[in-house]
Amino acid sequence: MNKYCGAALNQIRIAVDSIKEMMMSLREEDLTFRPTLTKFSIGELLEHLSLICEADLLIASGISKEELESFYVEHKLSSLSKMEAAIDHSFLLLKSTYEGFSDEQLFEQIKSYWGTVYTRYEWLLEILAHIYHHRGQLHAMLVHMYRKEPPIALFE
Repeated sequence: MNKYCGAALNQIRIAVDSIKEMMMSLREEDLTFRPTLTKFSIGELLEHLSLICEADLLIASGISKEELESFYVEHKLSSLSKMEAAIDHSFLLLKSTYEGFSDEQLFEQIKSYWGTVYTRYEWLLEILAHIYHHRGQLHAMLVHMYRKEPPIALFE
C-alpha cells in the first residue's frame, strides 16, 4: 500500500476509534437529543459518521446524486449497536479499497456528482477531513450542549 494512504487511513482509524468510544458513553435515549432545532440530533450525526467512509468512497468513485441518496435510504441506522457495526464496516471497506490502488490509480482524477474533481488520493484526504469535522461536532455537542464529558483522547 502507498505509505501516504497508510498514514491517512491510520488517522481515519484513530477518528473512528474515538467516535466509537464516544458512542459507548451514550444511551439509546441520548440519540434523540437535538441541541439546535435545525441541525442533526446526536443520533443523526452518529448515523452520518457511521456511514461517511463508505458514502464518501462512493462519491470518490463517481457515484451519481441519485445513487448516493438511495445509499442513505438503504442504510438507516436506528441504534448504537447498528451504528458501531456500520462504522467498522464502512472503515474496513474504505481501507481495503485503498490498499488495492496502485500509485497510478491513486492519482487518477474522479469527478463528483456536483462537479468537484480530485485524485483518488485527494478524495481520501477529503474523507479524513470530513470525519474529523463531524467528530468535532459530536464532541462539542456532548460537552457543551449535553453536559457529557466523554473520557477519550481525541488525538494520539
